[in-house]
Amino acid sequence: MNRRKHKKLSRRLVDAALVGEPARVRAALRAGVPAETADPAGSTPLYLASVNGDTAIVRVLLAAGARPDTESGIGSEGTPLCGAACWGHTETVRALLEYGADPNLREDHGTGWAPLDWASNGPHQETADLLIAAGARPRD
Repeated sequence: MNRRKHKKLSRRLVDAALVGEPARVRAALRAGVPAETADPAGSTPLYLASVNGDTAIVRVLLAAGARPDTESGIGSEGTPLCGAACWGHTETVRALLEYGADPNLREDHGTGWAPLDWASNGPHQETADLLIAAGARPRD
């Protein structure tokens, strides 16, 4: 695939993940776009789907090879697990953990918080409990 086509298809994958269109996500992946792609701002499809709580797209991307601990964005974004925990998307958190997301990984580019920090900071006790069951440790 040439560079221009790769860039165009990568953008389609990111856009499809952002707006929650699983058919378009699968089509972009079938066309050869790596699941671990990013847009020019560094946003990954997995992060965007995780923040939106789109567990179906998260599972498609993870099955296609997206790494659950890849940090997204250049600035204030973070890991998919932190994004899902921040908004209390428990089923998305569960899917990321099933694919090996580290429940104690702190964001480097954003706040330095771990997923449990995000879940505990909001009213997301079910998500916090799931993270603790997966081995998340509170900040010292």
